[in-house]
Amino acid sequence: MMRSFVRTVLSALALCGAAAPEVPAQGTQLPAGDAFTARLGDRARAVPFVDHPDGGLALRADALAEGLGGQLVRDTARAERFRFVVGAVGADIEPGSAFAVVAADTVPLSAKVFRRAGLVYVPLAFAADLLPRFGTGVMYDTEKREIRRSAPAVASRRAAAPRMAAAAAPANTNVRAEPDRTAVRAPATRGGNRQRVVVVDAGHGGPDKGMSGPIGGGPKVYEKHIALDVAKQLQRALEERGIRVVMTRTTDTLIGLYDRGPMANAAKGDVFVSIHVNAANPRWKNPAAARGFETYFLSEAKTEDERRVAAMENEAVKFETKADVSRDDPLGFIMRDMAQNEHLRESMQLASFIQGAMRTVHPGPSRGVKQAGLAVLVTAFMPAVLVEIGFGSNPAEAKYITDPQRQAELAGKLADAVERYLAEYERKVGG
Repeated sequence: MMRSFVRTVLSALALCGAAAPEVPAQGTQLPAGDAFTARLGDRARAVPFVDHPDGGLALRADALAEGLGGQLVRDTARAERFRFVVGAVGADIEPGSAFAVVAADTVPLSAKVFRRAGLVYVPLAFAADLLPRFGTGVMYDTEKREIRRSAPAVASRRAAAPRMAAAAAPANTNVRAEPDRTAVRAPATRGGNRQRVVVVDAGHGGPDKGMSGPIGGGPKVYEKHIALDVAKQLQRALEERGIRVVMTRTTDTLIGLYDRGPMANAAKGDVFVSIHVNAANPRWKNPAAARGFETYFLSEAKTEDERRVAAMENEAVKFETKADVSRDDPLGFIMRDMAQNEHLRESMQLASFIQGAMRTVHPGPSRGVKQAGLAVLVTAFMPAVLVEIGFGSNPAEAKYITDPQRQAELAGKLADAVERYLAEYERKVGG
């Protein structure tokens, strides 16, 4: 598998040479008054950060871990590898690498981990995107520049030290030798009285801008920005209803199409909602006039237009630098097919609720519930839908879906539909 290959390559690089070079310190100061906070329950700590040499921000890993009640531990077998531990979750990181390894999964980061002045720094996306999706109880607040972890239950006995015990650390390093003194209570199993989880996926991101429009002029819009704005509005609307939300991305970063589903699975999601913006086929008679909203679930496309949308949204795979050959494994295909079919009927119902709710506020026509082989839904083993909230190629609709007030309105209706679906599901299973 490609993930194993990546880990092998990283290991070989570490064994073949010396430690990854440190990044020069010049140009790392940020404007006065800037701050980044890690909050554990009622306790807040400032996390030092610098400009990342590849753009964006980088956070000091040891301070981030400590602020969330965890620790950064050096690997005794390989001095250049570290384990970032928060509660029951550990992520292996290595300076010079743009990957983290979590529970045997190799996860791409938005930029590389690096060392400076003996300290380890991780890109902001490590805190904003990776930690919230791996069961750490972490949430990232973009506006407050704050990463929060709900106060974990205090164990009646000291938590066991991680397997990779810290070796004696040299002076001026950020490695802590003490074991984590907190433990995260495992969530109740599905069907228990646990809080329901909705995974909200903002389509595209980073170099993958998605569709651009409108046709015929006007302010330029990109799908990746609109999708993220609406996804954040949906997050707020769902959380106001007491529903826990996990975001696949909260920043302008590229997440692989086949990585988004596993994020939802790892978060034990009950529902997966992917937000996108439609674009007209330029070969249509009057493409600029196309408008309306539609919701897809995963199944074989039946019409030419369904195949068009699937091809358009699946094209994002070209921006990925890795492939997962396990997708072609016959047994893996059978298992995935069984898991997806289990949720097909539920996905159809969720899509129907979404169309009905959006119809009450959207100025465009309802284009209905549709089905297609959308890559982003393939690996999400739960009721999963992709929502095309409007045509960015239509000047009037592009203006509508970029208006923050209209985005909040649409997000509220999406949240209503999700809440209704979850309530119906609870009644069906007797929850």
